[in-house]
Amino acid sequence: MYRLAQFGLGGLGTVMLSVIEEMDRLEVVAGVDPKADARESFEEAYDCPTYTSHEGLLAGHSDLDVVNIVSPHALHYEQTMAALESGLSVHVEKPMVTGIEDAVALTEAAVDSDQTVQVGYQRHFDPRYETLREIVANDTIGELGGVNCFLEQNWIDGQDGSWRADPSLSGGGQLYDSGSHLLDALLWTTDGTPRSVSADISYDTPGVDIHSSLSVTLARDGRPVPTTVFITGDGPSAPAPREGLYLWGSEGSVEYTESGITVHDEDGSRQVDVKTPTFDELTERKLDAFLDTVAGKCENPVPPAAALDVIGLTEGAYLADERGERVDVQALLDEARS
Repeated sequence: MYRLAQFGLGGLGTVMLSVIEEMDRLEVVAGVDPKADARESFEEAYDCPTYTSHEGLLAGHSDLDVVNIVSPHALHYEQTMAALESGLSVHVEKPMVTGIEDAVALTEAAVDSDQTVQVGYQRHFDPRYETLREIVANDTIGELGGVNCFLEQNWIDGQDGSWRADPSLSGGGQLYDSGSHLLDALLWTTDGTPRSVSADISYDTPGVDIHSSLSVTLARDGRPVPTTVFITGDGPSAPAPREGLYLWGSEGSVEYTESGITVHDEDGSRQVDVKTPTFDELTERKLDAFLDTVAGKCENPVPPAAALDVIGLTEGAYLADERGERVDVQALLDEARS
């Protein structure tokens, strides 16, 4: 049984806690949130102490094993580093952090630590995306030549007054929020590395992006893979986003949409039967994988190094839009490492 403290007791935090309390490997023992109503609800539900700061919690509990961080994006870096320094393993929700310098620093700290840091990109545990990754890896469609992907969601309407519409807490807008899942899925399913990006981004309010159109060059097996990405936070789908990935190969293609997965090759088109998991199922799978990693039973399925490329691509896109020019993503990361 692992004793867990949760940083962030609001919307997503309460959803994750409802899954955690059903897991026999975890015991919730403390929580952190600056809002009094969130702390009160947590105390009533779990009969556990709460704190207004992570410093207070870490100072008051020497018997913790793991931390689950579900706080505003811009707080992830400080909270994860503090937990690592306290000898705790960390599951941190996406995005891992905001900003390239913090992303590099946390990635390096995690490598030097004996503890586990796993980033909460649940598409790594989703059979649909696992299938896409296998199709590409097995050369079912031949050599990957290009990718188109999109994510659409009625995001901005629900964010008025929330921390997600405050760039000082969120890091930006839809690109750093639901859009981060799409960028992670793109990189993971293709096993690609982001090399460069150009971008056109429009904003709802200063600093809060709502539409992002990216032209990305990935590197895979030493070859460039041209990719287009479109993300909108002002669409009709809610609360879950609608998204699609189209992967084009030398011997066919595969597409994933709300209709499922379809492979096209010289024999025609065929549907691939893959179960659609619930959000709770995905949450349990990623937390189980986190605990297995902590126990030394498996390699970390979503280490900080994987999230680092997502942060690099995200920040590269913002910079490309600001400058009106193509940005070398790996050069940005190298500069932060130096």
